[in-house]
Amino acid sequence: MSDATTTDLYEVTMAMSYLQEGMNGPATFSLFVRDLPPERGFLVAAGLESVLDYLSGLHVGPEDVDAFASAVHRPRRDLQPLLGLEFTGDVRAVPEGRIMLAGEPLLEVTAPLPQAQLAETYVLNQLSHQTAIASKAARCVLAAAGHTVVDFSLRRTHGPQAGFQAARLGAMVGFAGTSNVAAATALGIPAVGTMAHSFVEAFATEEDAFRAFARSHPGPVTLLVDTYDTEEGVRVAARVLRDLDRGPGSAVRLDSGDLGALAVRARSVLDEAGLPEVRIVASGGLDEYALDDLIRSGAPIDTYAVGTRVGVSADAPYLDSAYKMVEYDGRPVMKLSSAKVTAPGPKQVFRCPGYADVIGLAEEHPPEGGRPLLETVMRGGQRTGTRPTLNECRERFTADLGRLPSPARRIRAPVAPRATASERLSALAARVRRHIEEQTAAASARSSVPERTVSGPHGSVSR
Repeated sequence: MSDATTTDLYEVTMAMSYLQEGMNGPATFSLFVRDLPPERGFLVAAGLESVLDYLSGLHVGPEDVDAFASAVHRPRRDLQPLLGLEFTGDVRAVPEGRIMLAGEPLLEVTAPLPQAQLAETYVLNQLSHQTAIASKAARCVLAAAGHTVVDFSLRRTHGPQAGFQAARLGAMVGFAGTSNVAAATALGIPAVGTMAHSFVEAFATEEDAFRAFARSHPGPVTLLVDTYDTEEGVRVAARVLRDLDRGPGSAVRLDSGDLGALAVRARSVLDEAGLPEVRIVASGGLDEYALDDLIRSGAPIDTYAVGTRVGVSADAPYLDSAYKMVEYDGRPVMKLSSAKVTAPGPKQVFRCPGYADVIGLAEEHPPEGGRPLLETVMRGGQRTGTRPTLNECRERFTADLGRLPSPARRIRAPVAPRATASERLSALAARVRRHIEEQTAAASARSSVPERTVSGPHGSVSR
C-alpha cells in the first residue's frame, strides 16, 4: 500500500461517489486555521514541503484499491475507478517560515474534485502538526532573547517522524542544534548532547564518571552535574575541567530543581575555580514560559535545551484547522454552519504594514502597500520550483518576526493582529449566502405544502 491509503474513510467514499457521478470538475479547497490557540499571537507556516512530496507522489495502485474495497466493505469493482488516480492539480501556498494569522489560507488546492478530496486528510495532518510545532518553537526563540536554544525532544515526540520534524522546525526558527542524530545528519545542523544520569551512576563516583567521559571525548565536554547533589556536582566538574585544562567550550548541565537558583550557585562555583568560560546548560521540562521566567530573573544560563513540551506543543497540541471547498466547477461555495462559516472563492492574503493583513479574492490586486503571500508552488501536479533550503526558510521567518508588532510577540497574554476581508470578498460572500438562503427557503416551502386528497374513480388519491 502507498500513502494514498493514509486518509480518512470518508475521503474514499466521497471520491468513489464523485467518480460514479462523473463529477471531475475542478474544485478549490482552502486550508486555514479558524482561531489561534490561547496564548498565541501568531503562527509559523510549516509542513508545505511534506505536502508537496505527498502530492507529487500520490498514486492509487492495485493494493490501495484492495485496501479501500476492504475498508468500505464493497466489491473491488466498485472502487476500480480510483485505480491510477494521481494528483494533477495546482497548489498555491504560503512558503514555510512565513508568519501567519488566524483565518488566513496557508494553502489552496485546485484539482479535479476526487483528487482534491482524497488529499484532504494527509494535507491537513502535515500542515496542522508542523505549524503547531514551529509556532511553539518560535516562541521559545523569542523567550530566549538571544540565548542559545537546542532541541532535545526526540525521545518523547509522537513518533520518530514527528521527532525529525520537530528538529527541522526548531532549526527553521533559530534553534542552534538537535540531539536527533538522524535529523542533524540529514539536515546539516549541529548534533548536540551530553550524558545521562545512568552514565554517572554506572561509575563508583561522580568524579570517575566525569574523568572517563573526558577521556573518551578529547574536545570540549558538557558534564551533567545533578545526579546527586547539584552544587557538589558542579565543584567536581570544575575540578575535573581545571585539572584536564578543558575549560574553553565546555559546560555543565542542570536538569532538575530550581534552575535559576542552581545556575547562580553554579556560576559562582565555576568563577571561583577560575573557569569563567565554562558555560551553563539548562534542561528539564522547559518551554517558552519557563525560558521567559528564567531570562527575566537574570539566571546566568547560556544554553536552553527544550524537549517534550516543545516537541509536542504541550499547551496547544493541535490547531483548529480546516480544509474547506470554496469553489466547484466555477461556482463559489461556502459553509453556513453556526460558528463555522467559511468564505467562498479562491483567495489571496495581502500582507500590509503592521500586519494589517487583508484576505481577498485570488484575482484581486493588492491594496496599497500590500503584497501577496500565497505563491504557486505546484502546477499540473509538478513542483514549480526547487525545494527551499533550511536557511532560506529561516531567513524568511526572521524577517517576518522582525516586523511583527510587539503585542503579538509577548509570551504571556499576546494580542494577535486580525486580518480583514476585502470589499470584493465580503460582497461575494454576501451574494453566495443570499443565494443559499433563498434556495433553502424555497426548498422548505415546497416540503411544507400539505398533501391534498382528491376522489377518483378508484378511491382517494394523495397529491
